[in-house]
Parts: sequence; structure tokens; C-alpha cells
Amino acid sequence: MPLFFSSKKKDIPRGLWAKCPDCGGILFKKTLRENLMVCPKCGYHFALGAKERIEILVGEEFREFSTEIKTGDPLNFTAIKSYKEKIEEEQKKTGLDEACIVGEAVLGRRKVILGVTDSRFMMGSMGSVVGERITRAIEKAIEQRIPLIIVSGSGGGARMQEGMLSLMQMAKTSGAISRLNRENIPFISVLTNPTMAGVLASFASLGDVIIAEPRALIGFTGPRVIEQTIRQKLPPGFQRSEFLLEHGLIDMIVERRRLKEILEQILEYL
Repeated sequence: MPLFFSSKKKDIPRGLWAKCPDCGGILFKKTLRENLMVCPKCGYHFALGAKERIEILVGEEFREFSTEIKTGDPLNFTAIKSYKEKIEEEQKKTGLDEACIVGEAVLGRRKVILGVTDSRFMMGSMGSVVGERITRAIEKAIEQRIPLIIVSGSGGGARMQEGMLSLMQMAKTSGAISRLNRENIPFISVLTNPTMAGVLASFASLGDVIIAEPRALIGFTGPRVIEQTIRQKLPPGFQRSEFLLEHGLIDMIVERRRLKEILEQILEYL
């Protein structure tokens, strides 16, 4: 009996698979999401957005505040696109109104103030809104005398579109952290890939306990720029979590799947 094969090509739905940028493995996205966006083959930590971070850490036990603060255009900045156009484009792309979300949360059994920056929104760069929201989160922790946790995922520095108003956010957030410290209120800083530039050079590096995810890029200026400036080859793994743990910049490296558990333990100790 002759065999007949259909010549009709079946369409395979797109977006079902992801490629790990570290080991090159092809991963089923559903499995990857169930594993908190960590490659099950090599442990590579994919980037997460602010909302996904909040969901993993505190679920529905989160009440956002400072949403009324909106991005302005104090310099009427225009390049290829105006600053207003750029912000609107980022908002549509990410579903966020800015690169930072702050709110009250419950982690385990303890009330905390939680802030998360998102590298998908203008690389998580620190404009006036990001700086003001972080500062208000710190002030809220002081007012309520509860611990502060900030998860940083910011690859950009100060926004040139806001000029000095952006640069001053480094001093403002650092000053607020100093007040928090004087009140003996714990601050846990969680550094993810990437945490760079003005964010690292201000509040992100001032935690009482500084945690990093594995192999996260952490530094002020990127390694390529440093090599071009000093005309020397940098050590292997320079600016990665493991290198910085060895040299004392951070206190511990924690895999994403254990982060919530470790944060609860630290809060219990503190």
C-alpha cells in the first residue's frame, strides 16, 4: 500500500524557546520561567524586570507608592528624539512608567520597604524620578522604622537628558542612606546583572549587607572602557560577582532561587 505524506508545512509557534547566552543551550521558555529565569544547564541568570522581581520575592504582599512622581523634561532635551518621545517609547516597550518601583511589602513575616530598579527602562539609569522614589523609600523606612531592601538592576548612569538634576540624585540618595544608618535601620542591597555607574556609586554600594547574584556585572565603568583608558588587560572575571566577593566589595553571592529564603534569614538575624 503506497504511503502518502502531507506536503503542508505546519507552523511552529514562535517565542517558545530561548537560547542561553552563556552555555548556548536551547531552553523551553515555560521551563525557564518555572526555574525563575535561571538556565538549568549552567546556572546563568537571565535578566528580570522589576515586576517579576517583586512577584518572586513578595508576591501580592506589595503596595506601591510614589506613583504620582512623573518624569519631566527640565532641559527640553532633543537629540535624534526628544526626551519626552524617548520616555513614551520606553513606557510602551516595558509597561513601566519609570525605571524604578518602590513600595511597602511583607517578606516572610516582616514588613519591609522594597525598591527595585529595572535595566529595561533606559538601562535603569538614574534620573530625577528614580532618585526621588528611592529617597522616599528610604524616608518611609525611617518613618516606619522597618528594614529597607533595594534590588538594583541598572546598567546606565546619570541621564544626560536631565543634566545636573540627574547627577545630584547620587548625593541625595546617599545622604538619605546616611540618615537611615544613623537610625540603626537595616538596609540590604541586592545587586543584579548589571549594576553599574551612578547607582553603584551611590545607594547600591551602601548596604549593611550587600548581596549579588552569580556572575553579575558590577562596577562603575565597563571593563572595555577601563582597558582602553589604562592600556592594560584586566584580570579574568574582573567586575563579576565572584571577583568582587573575593576582594571584599560584596558580602555574599546568592542564587535567585534562594534569595527570598536568605533575605528572610538576614532580617531575622538583624
